[in-house]
Amino acid sequence: MPAPERLPAPGVSATGELEELLARGELTVVGRIREASNAVLLCTVAHGGVSADCVYKPVKGERPLWDFPDGNLARREVAAYLVSEATGWGLVPPTVLRDGPYGEGMVQLWIASGGDGSGDGDSGVAGTPEGERSPDGERSPDGESGDGSGLLALVEGEEAGEGWKPVALADVGEGRTALLVHADDPRLRRLAVLDAVINNGDRKGGHLLPAPDGRLYGIDHGVTFHREDKLRTLLWGWAGEPLTGEAREVLTALAARLADGEPLATRLAELITPVELAAVRDRVADLLRTGVHPQPSGQWPAIPWPPV
Repeated sequence: MPAPERLPAPGVSATGELEELLARGELTVVGRIREASNAVLLCTVAHGGVSADCVYKPVKGERPLWDFPDGNLARREVAAYLVSEATGWGLVPPTVLRDGPYGEGMVQLWIASGGDGSGDGDSGVAGTPEGERSPDGERSPDGESGDGSGLLALVEGEEAGEGWKPVALADVGEGRTALLVHADDPRLRRLAVLDAVINNGDRKGGHLLPAPDGRLYGIDHGVTFHREDKLRTLLWGWAGEPLTGEAREVLTALAARLADGEPLATRLAELITPVELAAVRDRVADLLRTGVHPQPSGQWPAIPWPPV
């Protein structure tokens, strides 16, 4: 039997074909990401002579969270993907809910981080049973980088510098502080809007994946869609600033898709609670009403820990 054809990342094949592959393909576990707080398994998925690398997070491997008692994290990951697709920005890799070797779970296409989009990144899953993925490193505005992502940095002084947005002062040890900054990048800005909509409580640096084709993906969306304000992120650089015209147009269209009876609303109702769905609608309405990026509420830590 010939080996299955390897499928590249999104952009090469239609999203629907990727979803079908993830949903119907045969899952084979090849490794585990051991630094993850929940069970995260690296897999291959094959169907119809095509295969790809993916991540499988079984519900059985989730650690209970006191503030997320309603539903499981896997369903929230799928809900985040659906909302991302509805925006047209494609910021979350194709994600489905399905049965796997360890029961129901989230299966998501593996994105090989390609640094700044130059095409020099890795491809595929680590090839050993104990394969691991390391969190993204940091890059300083002068261009030095451990991984080439160019999205986050710690800089001395109180000025972010051209092309960067300040986030917060960070303790770097020995009584020293540094300014945490992120790139003033339109891809990150779109992700900041998406995070505000889905109420992402855990946007860390290691969850940002620049792909070799220049696209940016965000992963790990289990801690989302809470009815209360839980937004914790490293992308506060635009807090209080006006939303872009593009973002307002996207949010207006999203509000319509979230109306009762619309396909997106119907699908989300299968994944999150009615109260949480109502909260999504309210957050979109608030963003359109205020016309600005949200600011930290002061009632919840604004930055996730650890930040990577």
